Amino acid sequence: MDSSYSLADYGVMIVDRLRTDAYARALRQAVEPGAIVVDIGTGTGGLACLACQYGAKKVYAIEPDDAIEVAREVASANGFADRIQFIQELSPQVTLPEQADVIVSDLGGVLPLFQHHIPSIIDARRRFLKRGGTLIPRREVIWVAAAAAPELYERHVTPWERNGYGLDMQVARRIGTNEWRKCRARPHQLLLEPRRWTTLDFPTIDRADVSGELSWSASTAGTAHGVILWFDADLGHDIGFSNAPGAPEIIYGQAFFPWSHPVTLAVGDTVSVSLKAALVAEDYVWCWDTRVLDGSGAGWTKADFRQSTFFGVPLSPSKLAKRSADYIPSLTEAGRVDRLVLESLDAHMPLGHIADQALARFPNRFASWEEAMTRVAELSAKYSQ
Repeated sequence: MDSSYSLADYGVMIVDRLRTDAYARALRQAVEPGAIVVDIGTGTGGLACLACQYGAKKVYAIEPDDAIEVAREVASANGFADRIQFIQELSPQVTLPEQADVIVSDLGGVLPLFQHHIPSIIDARRRFLKRGGTLIPRREVIWVAAAAAPELYERHVTPWERNGYGLDMQVARRIGTNEWRKCRARPHQLLLEPRRWTTLDFPTIDRADVSGELSWSASTAGTAHGVILWFDADLGHDIGFSNAPGAPEIIYGQAFFPWSHPVTLAVGDTVSVSLKAALVAEDYVWCWDTRVLDGSGAGWTKADFRQSTFFGVPLSPSKLAKRSADYIPSLTEAGRVDRLVLESLDAHMPLGHIADQALARFPNRFASWEEAMTRVAELSAKYSQ
């Protein structure tokens, strides 16, 4: 996986029986005796070990996190160390000596559009999978419904509307309503019926960005506060799970995207949402533009919101300026320290000697040799091979 998890987080995933049992059953169906399996984001190695248990001849278990060291010991404790090759790296940076019959992965978060999940699957399918091989999961469908959920909405606005000190903090409210949050939604909160937004078909998907238009004619009156998203996972052979409101609870929860303001809907009102997710750098930027038209015949606009997670992060003008094409940068002292360390690493110097140099060159930057050594070790762990 692309993000770091604690050991406790991996433990929560394993004991989520609905999710883990589905993956185990899908592996049992897909793995034939002698199969080659690639496990992307192996974590603590559970699925890799199950693949061996079900007859895999060889498993390539790929994981950038240090949890892979736990996975090695788990494999050894279960007698699979000779059949699992652990690779501590991001999968697009890995080259394998052979192609796989099965690729299994669980790289998503609350939603499948999470960090580099989709590009990793596209890359692995193209480079690792045999023709006619199996991907687990096979597809994931993302659903959207408008929600009457004041308790979810309050989490975004209460600190800024009712701070108790008479302070005007509306600027923070505007930022807060441009971010989505994980939630635990209930079926009664869905004011408008679910609509399918997109289907991620992993055997054919070829791009990370997703966009789509959704429209409802309100059949129920009520106050809507935003939209809720969830997904259904198809792991193949009629095996799957869902994090839909009302489904048995699993680790993912749902995603609540608030509107700028609550909207009172009447029967016949038209609600249109343009939903986009674009992968930028390390994660997705989401945009949800909403328009609500009165259905009584007057044709007036009840709401017209333009929202994005891009506006959900406070942006410093000085930091933005440093990203412009015509900005002329100069290194800070911290940057000069890192340059010294990286150049010394490239010259194959011992880390202790590099720490000596860093402390001598930047005595005001480090309180002790140990502090300098800590920085040198961090950069070595990140960039050396």
